[in-house]
Amino acid sequence: MLLFVLFFLIPAMIGIYVSITEWDLYSQPVFVGLDNFRTLLWDTDSIYHTQFINGFKNTMLFALLSVPLCIVIPLGLAAALSAKPRLARFFQSILYLPTLFAISAVMIIWGFLLSLSFGPIKELFGFDVHLTGTQPWAWLAIVAVTIWWTAGGNLIIYTAALSNVSRELLEAAELDGANNVTKFFKISLPSIKNQLLFTTVMTTIAQFNIYGQPLMLTGGGPNNSTRVLMMYIQENAFGSSTSVAGMSSAMAVLLGLAIMIVSIFQFVSMKKLEK
Repeated sequence: MLLFVLFFLIPAMIGIYVSITEWDLYSQPVFVGLDNFRTLLWDTDSIYHTQFINGFKNTMLFALLSVPLCIVIPLGLAAALSAKPRLARFFQSILYLPTLFAISAVMIIWGFLLSLSFGPIKELFGFDVHLTGTQPWAWLAIVAVTIWWTAGGNLIIYTAALSNVSRELLEAAELDGANNVTKFFKISLPSIKNQLLFTTVMTTIAQFNIYGQPLMLTGGGPNNSTRVLMMYIQENAFGSSTSVAGMSSAMAVLLGLAIMIVSIFQFVSMKKLEK
């Protein structure tokens, strides 16, 4: 509880307070009420409104593309590994290894691999397009790198969960003539619903907070098409000559509300499916 209060509750309260002020990080914050939120949501002439709409749209697009794949791919790999327990630990280690790398190292490695000038992937597959500088390749590159980097965490959870599925139920289903696909969808998958709920919500939260991948891989381009909301939040608060921390905090609050709404929707929907 102490850690929760110190590292989440107090910063969240400060962030909400800053969001209703006009503040440049140095002078005294000036209370402006809900003006920042009105600007972001409805003032179409404001650059901050344009930034918020573009950043939120790109963040949503990334989440829609990446979250299902970050669930389905590790789940499929875990199901395959559970069928070959002798090889499971070896391949678990290999597939989990990328999650131990810092994001800067991952982006430097993949920036080299995807380079238009000397990238091995270009030479291997004969691409003649800039994979990180043209659409839709830029988004596909970001999503693919994200899956490669993060899938190992969910894989470990799913592998552990599948190993605890009742052997008796699986053997009984096999005696009744069920094949591997039927056993997976009718027995294994319902048995790990809690782990699926946890990983779905946590993966969604992580993907909504995307920042490093587009920053280091595409720089937000081409034409701001991969510039996500966290990039605008950072730039407005710390990256410009005059900080607009109040507006950045308002963006962060709206992003937090969106994450909360999506997470609640996922939780309720999966609970209904259990029934």
